[in-house]
Amino acid sequence: MLTGEKKFVRSGQVRLWTERFGHPGDPSVLLIMGTSTPGIGWPDELVEALVDSGRQVIRFDHRDTGRSDCVDFTTHPYALADLAADATAVLDGHGVAAAHLVGSSLGAAIGQWLAVHRPARVRTLTAMASSPMGNNPGPAWARAMAGQPAAVDELPPPTARFLHHLVASAHAPRTTVAERMEADVQTWRVLNGEVLPFDEAAARRFVERCYARATDIAAAANHNLAGQRWDDDRRASLSAVTASTLVLHGSADPLFPPAHGEALAAQIPGAHLEIVPGMGHHPFFSPGLTERIAGSIIRHTT
Repeated sequence: MLTGEKKFVRSGQVRLWTERFGHPGDPSVLLIMGTSTPGIGWPDELVEALVDSGRQVIRFDHRDTGRSDCVDFTTHPYALADLAADATAVLDGHGVAAAHLVGSSLGAAIGQWLAVHRPARVRTLTAMASSPMGNNPGPAWARAMAGQPAAVDELPPPTARFLHHLVASAHAPRTTVAERMEADVQTWRVLNGEVLPFDEAAARRFVERCYARATDIAAAANHNLAGQRWDDDRRASLSAVTASTLVLHGSADPLFPPAHGEALAAQIPGAHLEIVPGMGHHPFFSPGLTERIAGSIIRHTT
């Protein structure tokens, strides 16, 4: 059974839950999860594969998720830069000067921010299921929701199925914990895409774990508010990235269609783009994809 060293570290006034695996002398991999998702979103199977390949692995709960502190966003709003500062605080808390950063979705945007603004902390970058950090998807989403065609110069909006799910989910009953959990499972189903099988039992177990260990499950919605803040540091050119970069993207990503991954790879000098056939936005509920993702990370960080 996989066991890690659990530890709280501080990022300013915020206390963050972290978990470290492997030998402290091995090269470090920092796993950075996506929007509203705690560190356990990185499955034990992936962590174990990385540790077995000779890497120290650290995963952590973002602020407002899991066992980390929750923030009153109204009085203490935060942005991508603050989430990036949390990631560096995790490294500092474990005495790691620089790490291989592996981020998914929002986590990949955090990785991009660090690769631009804190390059000394980044050995390599693996950006999965993401878009360029300076891309504001809001206008494209608004046009799609209004039934209007996309503008010529913007990256494509989510799929029609995903947008329909957003509307349906907004009207779904959420008066009980069971109803809220069911809605979350259905969101993971849609994020899985329509090509590869969806392991519903695994998704339910994950949602149950998230609810069981959350300080305040509703606080995770603050990530959406943080994602809507567009500061100048987020618009910085990705041409400044010097870390060797792997862009992993699913051909069936319903949130960020493949053009987003292609644009990200094009903006980072020397980046390698790997399109994974059939993969959706979150690969870890599709049987077999965890092993494939682990293999890609191991090759890139060797």
